[in-house]
Amino acid sequence: MVDAPLIGPALAPDLHVMTYNIRRRIPHANRRSPDLWTPRHRIMRRLLQAERPTVLGVQEALPDQVQFLDECLGAGYQWVGRGRNANGSGEHCAIFYDSRRLTLLDWTQKALSNTPDVPGSRSFGNHVPRIAVLARFTDRVTGVEFLVVNTHFDHLSPKSRLRSAEMLSELVSSAAVPAVVMGDVNTRPGSRPYQQFTGGGQFRDAWTAARIRLTPAYTTFSNYRQPRIGAKRIDWILVSGPVTVRSVGINPFRLRGRAASDHEPVQAVLRINPEIT
Repeated sequence: MVDAPLIGPALAPDLHVMTYNIRRRIPHANRRSPDLWTPRHRIMRRLLQAERPTVLGVQEALPDQVQFLDECLGAGYQWVGRGRNANGSGEHCAIFYDSRRLTLLDWTQKALSNTPDVPGSRSFGNHVPRIAVLARFTDRVTGVEFLVVNTHFDHLSPKSRLRSAEMLSELVSSAAVPAVVMGDVNTRPGSRPYQQFTGGGQFRDAWTAARIRLTPAYTTFSNYRQPRIGAKRIDWILVSGPVTVRSVGINPFRLRGRAASDHEPVQAVLRINPEIT
């Protein structure tokens, strides 16, 4: 059985991008807990095999979950990223990509701290390490080069979220190519990090820039409940440069009433246009 996708595989020159906090595996979740990974991973498989995004940025993925996602997406997909801890263990912000469509040019992982090249470092006010993965691609079909950034901002510290937004804005600006920034930012549109990204015109929120919205403005943090309209939209896709947002949606996929994660995936169809020189 193939589930009807919200977007499904993209045809060139369009790209299908998805950001998804998959909720880390909780080791001692009881059988009745919605956090239990065993039923969740089956739902996630159904979702990803229906959607098959060109680029998928995940948050909270533990190493075994990264391997599971790799298996779900199957042949043709590859991924980059390391765990957020100093030794490379722990939660990943992995970027998966369809290597039949995209060529990876290079990638790096930065700690969201004053020492971004020191793995596991934290100095912005967060108590656990926070990271961003940056990957530069060339589209095999269009020849366009672009940057993808996948991140997970701190859930407790407003200072850390703002400093993280400032740091990523600078990194994207220095890359000097069209960019897609995605992730769980743990804050709402209108907040100071949002203004940092969008206030000067460097970034556009895919939700507001889209020509077509495929779904209502659901909460992206539903905590396994049915998503509501107008609540917490804390997972974003932002674009920078000559990028057209053709459509966007927040996917409320359920299987027998159950969700794969406490977050909903945010998905967009993008067209990255060649720079005019």
